[in-house]
Amino acid sequence: MQSTVLIVDDHPSFRGSARALLASEGYDVIGEAETGAEAVRLAKELHPDLVVLDVQLPDLNGFEVTALLRALEAPPEVVLTSSRDDYSRAVVGTGARGFLPKDALSGKALDELLSRT
Repeated sequence: MQSTVLIVDDHPSFRGSARALLASEGYDVIGEAETGAEAVRLAKELHPDLVVLDVQLPDLNGFEVTALLRALEAPPEVVLTSSRDDYSRAVVGTGARGFLPKDALSGKALDELLSRT
């Protein structure tokens, strides 16, 4: 499945690694953002199918950004990620499709998460 992806993380090294990994697994990474505000701006401009979103950003947290993204006219799917904590239970009710630890991020893991109803 070809999906367009926006990667949001304040660490350039993670954004680069995630871009290379997801691109090699068939995803079309159309943008990267370092902050929540930049993520919302780019989502409005680029209309990604999916936003891979770090929970801990310098301006807004991932849950706040998820709410802003889900309120867009054509909202993208959102998958939250973090290397620090497990937020899988905290995702319930936020509008995000789920949570993946950064070290578990892969195209296959995203496909499985997005295919759940």
